[in-house]
Amino acid sequence: MKKLFIVTGEHSGDMHAANVVRELKKINSDIQIEAIGGENLKNENIKLFSDHSKMSAVGLTPQIIINHIKLGKNLVDYLLNDYKPDAVLLIDYGAFNLKIAKYLKANGIKTLYYIPPQVWASRKYRINKIKKYIDKVFCIFPFEKEMYDKYGIDNVYVGHPLVKQLPKKANREEFFAKHGLDVNRKLVSIFPGSRVFELKFLMDVFKKTAKYLKNKHPELQFCISHAPNLKDDVFNKYLKDTDIKIIKGDNQALLSVSDALILASGTVALEAALYQTPMIIAYRGPLFFYLVYLLVRCINKASLPNIITGDDLVPEFLQFDVRAEKIGYEIEKILYQNEYRNERIEKLGTVKNLLTDKYSAYEVATEINKVLSND
Repeated sequence: MKKLFIVTGEHSGDMHAANVVRELKKINSDIQIEAIGGENLKNENIKLFSDHSKMSAVGLTPQIIINHIKLGKNLVDYLLNDYKPDAVLLIDYGAFNLKIAKYLKANGIKTLYYIPPQVWASRKYRINKIKKYIDKVFCIFPFEKEMYDKYGIDNVYVGHPLVKQLPKKANREEFFAKHGLDVNRKLVSIFPGSRVFELKFLMDVFKKTAKYLKNKHPELQFCISHAPNLKDDVFNKYLKDTDIKIIKGDNQALLSVSDALILASGTVALEAALYQTPMIIAYRGPLFFYLVYLLVRCINKASLPNIITGDDLVPEFLQFDVRAEKIGYEIEKILYQNEYRNERIEKLGTVKNLLTDKYSAYEVATEINKVLSND
């Protein structure tokens, strides 16, 4: 029986991994699979070597560094001496996974990478590590394949997982009734992020933006999305005193029925673009990390819709520009300037057109089965 090990670092990777596992089982049920993952992989009856508790923190504190080093060492020891997989599938989480890949490659274990590091956006030098340590890359953007081909790296374009996995747009009337919202009033929804440091740096300014807009436009209503991976007590610590409605567990539906969105940068911006919901993105963090970002970035765009299209579809507010009045003014334009709003919506439609309709999880599962069958 062939053995596969999967390494994910956070909730989204766990979700994508579970979809791949589901498809792989349909193609070949005679494969043993273990992983680092979360609830999604657990629900597929995959044995977990570890969960994400030591991986989801962000920063360079001594404890975080120690946790990552310990986990990496224990994982490599387990894979080389005990589990001995025929291949390892790495998903996202570049800094950790590329270090692991170095040791796996040196010991003859095939390394596959799904949702590879976005070297086209920043730290392009990492492509040399990918060439050295990764046997095959599963690209999720068309332009990635061109880049990997140029560097002579074995790769295949599998399509972006969101295109097929994203639920259909929710029924606005049903959603509003479910959550006690007024269907006759415009809805502005706030997505402050899924990491604690994002709440720390963004929640206050997002709440101030809502207050700014509410004072000028009393008819508006607001919601804040509570990321499912964040515990209630952690989320509430940064939410503090506010009367804004909190919605948890209906995040994608909320994206699809809102009139405008205030988002922390990330995959959520791509999800919003696929729903063609007008948005702004705002992002800031510790000044040191922002300065490092300025040094290592390869392009002057931060949000995926803008990167994919090469256009400025989504207004971006970064670091010092993350201010309630600036964000609020842009949201007003989206809500009340019809020509501007319609232009935003129309341009967002180009994002999906540039992505294939391939079912990414199936494509990856097929490629994994080929690799294992050829061993």
